[in-house]
Amino acid sequence: MKLAVVGGGSTYTPELIDGFARLRDTLPVGELVLIDPAADRLEPIGALARRILARQGHAGLVTTTTDLDAGVAGADAVLLQLRVGGQAARLQDETWPLECGCIGQETTGAGGLAKALRTVPVVLDIAERIRRAAPEAWIIDFTNPVGIVTRALLRDGHRAVGLCNVAIGLQRKFAALLGLAPADVHLDHVGLNHLTWELAVRKGGPDGEDLLPGLLAAHAEAVASDLRLPRTVLDRLGVVPSYYLRYFYAHDDVVRELGTKPSRAAEVAAMERELLALYADPALDEKPALLAKRGGAFYSEAAVDLAAALLGGAGSAVQVVNTLNNGTLPFLPDDAVVEVQARVRAAGGTGPVPLPVPRLDPLFSGLVQHVTAYEDLALDAALRGGRDRVFKALLAHPLIGQYDLAEGLTDRLLAHNKEHLPWA
Repeated sequence: MKLAVVGGGSTYTPELIDGFARLRDTLPVGELVLIDPAADRLEPIGALARRILARQGHAGLVTTTTDLDAGVAGADAVLLQLRVGGQAARLQDETWPLECGCIGQETTGAGGLAKALRTVPVVLDIAERIRRAAPEAWIIDFTNPVGIVTRALLRDGHRAVGLCNVAIGLQRKFAALLGLAPADVHLDHVGLNHLTWELAVRKGGPDGEDLLPGLLAAHAEAVASDLRLPRTVLDRLGVVPSYYLRYFYAHDDVVRELGTKPSRAAEVAAMERELLALYADPALDEKPALLAKRGGAFYSEAAVDLAAALLGGAGSAVQVVNTLNNGTLPFLPDDAVVEVQARVRAAGGTGPVPLPVPRLDPLFSGLVQHVTAYEDLALDAALRGGRDRVFKALLAHPLIGQYDLAEGLTDRLLAHNKEHLPWA
């Protein structure tokens, strides 16, 4: 089995390699190709990947290349984990929205739109080249904003599934609190990427007993603390929101907080420099502890499970993915991309089929509809460009919604992203 990783020079990659090594019975990778234009990062990360596999007795071959077409040729699956503009662009995404009193964040609000505009055209070009070099390959997208990027891929007919680590992170957290194995915890995870709620926490399978009421009764303080929300919010909602909902439920508090501390991008950039220095040590043959602070926890487990299921291996039959709505949430169009539990089928190449979900309370469905409308406009702006399309997407976003804010944010977005937006 051949897998390729576009963005293989990412500091995330050793987390992925560790998962491939530990879970080789689930996903027997024979060849892994790390692809990245940054050759200076590829060399040390590729060498570390080989040492990690060797330490764990994995016989897989690891190669590196800056040549995308050669790297993906004949691949069974291609993972996308790229960041157009790098941490420097992320720093801008987290900074200039604050000048207008809005959230500065890389996937939510104006910064998230900037990332979508930079990313979608690049990903679609990569996907078209994958289609030519490996027409049967599945594309697993971990590149943010996952929902918009996955929708662009599916719109163009690619064999693509979006993946996020929010659900698996919550699953692991709940399993620990409940004293259960992670495999015995299933989430009724419903919404859009980075806009989801856990409606139930089920024991044993999708139809198992709902443990959420008891979980909240016993551990609401711990769960709320992780989400950085008051416990009263969980008590009133009766469900567990994604930690990204804090940007909506406590917008003004978050803006004030972001204005008084170093940006996450600056922290990550410093961490990446330290990680790359560690990776260059020829004695290092495991992922360093520092990597856990980088983000993307359990990404490798989720990626291995999904790739295995898509390719007919031993992956879990039911997984949380980003895929076409197709009536799953009846208040959304079929071509919207939702993040829900789905049965992942390799046979016939059908990919994920969402499981039925309960009716969403209007408190949640209204916000999902609102953000879906924004995503429609964001994708249109990413595909066709134009200042007016950017303005409309910003005006439609529930965290903006005022014409003067949208005007100021549009000016700043375009000024900070000219090198990545030829039409601008």
